[in-house]
Amino acid sequence: MGYVLLSILAILCLFPFLLIVSSSLTEESVIAKEGFRLFPKVFSLDAYGILFKYPEQMLRAYAVTITVTLVGTILGLFLTAMTAYCLSRKDFKWRNTFSFYFFFTTLFSGGLVPWYLLMVNYLHLKDTILALIIPMLFNVFYILVMKSFMSNVPEAIVESAKIDGAGDFLIFIRLIIPLSKPALATIGLFLALGYWNDWYHALLFVSDEKLMPLQYYLYKMLGNMDGMRKAMMESGAVMTTSIPTESLKMAMTIVASGPILIAYPFIQKYFVQGLTIGAVKG
Repeated sequence: MGYVLLSILAILCLFPFLLIVSSSLTEESVIAKEGFRLFPKVFSLDAYGILFKYPEQMLRAYAVTITVTLVGTILGLFLTAMTAYCLSRKDFKWRNTFSFYFFFTTLFSGGLVPWYLLMVNYLHLKDTILALIIPMLFNVFYILVMKSFMSNVPEAIVESAKIDGAGDFLIFIRLIIPLSKPALATIGLFLALGYWNDWYHALLFVSDEKLMPLQYYLYKMLGNMDGMRKAMMESGAVMTTSIPTESLKMAMTIVASGPILIAYPFIQKYFVQGLTIGAVKG
């Protein structure tokens, strides 16, 4: 009975996604008159035609986002795991001091203006791909979750490796990393989602169109469409064709979320295990 109920709930969860797909394939005038429907009444590819009107720009935005996501996730995971391993070691006498330092940064920040000046005037990261990677490399919450997970690794494993002559870095690479796969998969998914959906840092630090990630590219496109529609309405111009604003939003959702939805099933096993083990101590 429980499996039947869960299956029904899983099927119900598909309806919002089907509604998005259907709306992206529906003519804009039908959406304006009748609202969103589960199945398209009047089939139209106008929204996707606008999205891929300039395919080279879309592919370039995809390439930037994929690059930033892969590099940022790998570097972020490695740095997060190393930091958490140091803080989880009981023989590291400064671990409480550093833990407080990291936690303190979650309570107070320098503000947007000093951070912008640091990134642009001192680090000279304006219009560089590093401006999309570096700001999200460290997340204190992820470090604390990873620290909690690594604290559950038996100390005897580390001691036996030291007896065999292994150093701290070798222990970290050969023992701690393999044992922390569930936590790494969980945090890796969070990092990847953060990088994939990020548009704010591109808004602040990127003006070169060749470095625009996918989300910021779609954001600008939607803003241009809304601006053009408002300008035509204010000027009293007769719109010979309906601008597919609503269907365009749905098509953007499909284009932006598709790759993440495809990748999620491959790490679902580690993701669930990481949430249950990493959050419970003992």
